[in-house]
Amino acid sequence: MLVLGIETTCDETAAAVVERGEGADGTLPGKILSNVVLSQTAEHAAFGGVVPEIAARAHVDALDRIIERALADANLKIDAIDGVAAAAGPGLIGGVIVGLTTAKAIAMVTDKPLLAINHLEAHALTARLTSGAQFPYCLFLASGGHTQIVAVQGVGNYTLIGTTQDDAIGEAFDKTAKLLGLGYPGGPQVEKEAARGNATRFALPRPMQGRPEPDFSLSGLKTALRLEAERIAPLTDQDVADLCASFQQAVVELMLDRLRAGMKMFRGRFGAPTALVAAGGVAANEAIRKALQRVAFEAGIKLVVPPGELCTDNGAMIAWAGAERLALGLSDPLDFAPRARWPLDEVAGPQTKPLRVSQQGA
Repeated sequence: MLVLGIETTCDETAAAVVERGEGADGTLPGKILSNVVLSQTAEHAAFGGVVPEIAARAHVDALDRIIERALADANLKIDAIDGVAAAAGPGLIGGVIVGLTTAKAIAMVTDKPLLAINHLEAHALTARLTSGAQFPYCLFLASGGHTQIVAVQGVGNYTLIGTTQDDAIGEAFDKTAKLLGLGYPGGPQVEKEAARGNATRFALPRPMQGRPEPDFSLSGLKTALRLEAERIAPLTDQDVADLCASFQQAVVELMLDRLRAGMKMFRGRFGAPTALVAAGGVAANEAIRKALQRVAFEAGIKLVVPPGELCTDNGAMIAWAGAERLALGLSDPLDFAPRARWPLDEVAGPQTKPLRVSQQGA
């Protein structure tokens, strides 16, 4: 099964072709035939964040040639694919419209099934593409706009266990970088500064630590950081490094506590997970990855983290989610509407609709 995947929900214009094999249990890892990603980081750097209008125009300008290159890299003609998948949300609505409309046009012309993919579902299923992960597993999804703990019970069967009540972890990293005058994107810059800082210098809070419900809150931590920075201004280079180190350490300790609570709730409701799976760009942070390894070790399960290029936004994850759904006989109508918001636990499965745990969505 060959599926073309298109990703345009934020500031990466991406397309890929993925092949889904069929083992005895249907869980063999897939094969990525091509994966082309065009980053818009340079276009948005001057603004310190993604500008939706600029992103949408850039997608329009680049998407056709990105798709052409993905097909060429896979050594395929467009009529060889079995389905066309596109991220239909959640995301910046202008970009989502560009990608989904393009996929609809291709599906119509080639008479192939359209697969309107939830961007978060694509992250949730990537571990099956790279590692053949078995259901059910516990997903920690942490990206620029999302921080969630999810029970992944099957394709289309997701239960939200915990989520952020305000800022996502990646968002908090980016805002910290902007506050301290670091470059964009902020997450890698904060991690770099933290490596040479003193993580014990500033006593920053760990919001919601110790609570039984495995939700997150980052706004109080972000505010505390700002107050410390204002208190000691003007900042020296060492001040910046120490603030970054103290912030990152607070995030790591908070994440450890919240994930432990999430794993406890998972076991109580669904039994033992087969793995702890991490997805999203935040998983590239080395300190956070070590914390994930610690949680998995304590739980006696393996940690699955897809390669870095598949943790951030890409077309391969969209194509794979499309292939997983297509293998179950699922497809979507050509009038499927793009969505700026689309909570993962509202994705309809092939047979059952998952229990809604929290009203906090994507």
